[in-house]
Amino acid sequence: MYDVLIIGCGITGAAAAFELSRYQLKVGILERENDVALGTTKANSAILHAGYDPEPGTLMARLNVRGVALAKELCQKLDVPYHNCGSLVLAFSEEERPALEELYRRGNENGVPGLALLTGDEARALEPNLSGEVVAALHAPSAAICSPWEYCLALAETAVRNGVELHLNTAVTGLERTVGGWTVRTGSGEFQSRFVINAAGVDAAIVHDMAAPHAFDIRPSRGQYYLLDKSEGKRVGRVIFQCPSKVGKGVLVAPTVHGNLIVGPNAEPSEGHDAATTGDGLRFVRETALRSVPSVNFRESIRNFAGVRAATGKEDFIIGEAAPGFVDLAGICSPGLSAAPAIGEYAVELLAKAGLALEKKDRFVCERRRTRFKELSPQERAALVEKEPAFGRVICRCETVTEGEILEALAGPIPPCSVDGVKRRVNAGMGRCQGGFCGPRVVDILARELHKSPGEIVQDQAGSWLLDRETKTPPEGGMSHV
Repeated sequence: MYDVLIIGCGITGAAAAFELSRYQLKVGILERENDVALGTTKANSAILHAGYDPEPGTLMARLNVRGVALAKELCQKLDVPYHNCGSLVLAFSEEERPALEELYRRGNENGVPGLALLTGDEARALEPNLSGEVVAALHAPSAAICSPWEYCLALAETAVRNGVELHLNTAVTGLERTVGGWTVRTGSGEFQSRFVINAAGVDAAIVHDMAAPHAFDIRPSRGQYYLLDKSEGKRVGRVIFQCPSKVGKGVLVAPTVHGNLIVGPNAEPSEGHDAATTGDGLRFVRETALRSVPSVNFRESIRNFAGVRAATGKEDFIIGEAAPGFVDLAGICSPGLSAAPAIGEYAVELLAKAGLALEKKDRFVCERRRTRFKELSPQERAALVEKEPAFGRVICRCETVTEGEILEALAGPIPPCSVDGVKRRVNAGMGRCQGGFCGPRVVDILARELHKSPGEIVQDQAGSWLLDRETKTPPEGGMSHV
């Protein structure tokens, strides 16, 4: 019998698990995929929003501002790439100036620090590559960027280190109220728990309906992106927004913590988890972004991708106890990444009010470090290679990722089982060639260390096979045939 079972291990579920792992509780996570962070968390803008956009008085407003404040300390403690770069919202005409003033009013009411309304010239003094059409801007210095999948993984790994049990490849198929709590049915068997948290993202309404009367709908919204090479990474130093519309915060241009430039997203209805990109969608993103920063060179694009957001049509998160001992964390679209740690805190508060006894652990692990070979000094590199020669074998040339880093990830509390799982942990395959060089070598390492044939190694989700599955052993000299 678990004290709490969490359904879903995106950033919201991971944050809830992290907070619960502070206490003397038996906590489990049920994740349908073969890894954490495989939904919206791995495909978003990577922005920690300052908090001026949500309507004052909403949960979204309160949790956004609290969450982005928590993120700075958490990312430092858990070794997650983070940069407090600030953001600008642009107005291109006098007609748009009232929208900036409204965001400024909301931000001040929400407690966002340091907000300032700027003229177009003042904005261009901060960001020289902005369009000459910009007449005004809202500056929010507390906005930041991070690595969203590393953030989720760090929270989940720390929760596991503190005793939380993670069950991957475990899709929930049913819920039944029992005398002592809940029976949770999955494709891997039944689980018993006193309390259940629904953090199922795009599937949150489906999970809710298993436990309580229908109360909301998820209307998946797909957003498409360009990821540009590091040669474009300094085009802007802040997150550049346009005035928001009814469909979202609009197309942004922003640096990433890995040194690239990200551009997007659009917003369009999606069928379920459909994360395909389209010519029309990407064309809209490109043309809209050029209005903000006309000099962006889209010929330097190294990857397109799309993410699906759990939109509900409501102007707030859907968080609350929907049935005795069953808590929804639903409708967590933007600013969900920003609010995540505060959502985790709030979930614990709700469970306590519902009767969950909380006793803090004497020892709670709240630190994490991983080796980044390319960031070490020459002396540190030499010492590390002497100690462990695998750190002297570069696997990913674009990002200077070594075999030692991959082996370190495989020895971690949530080891990767796919090529993209390795990428999310150590950045192998994130560079200009997008895995063209290192991909086969990563397959080799995974097959060897997981005692599988190369044909059993997947690109990402279960079933995303790379090779003929009849391939039992790697060819002489490695995977040169890929």
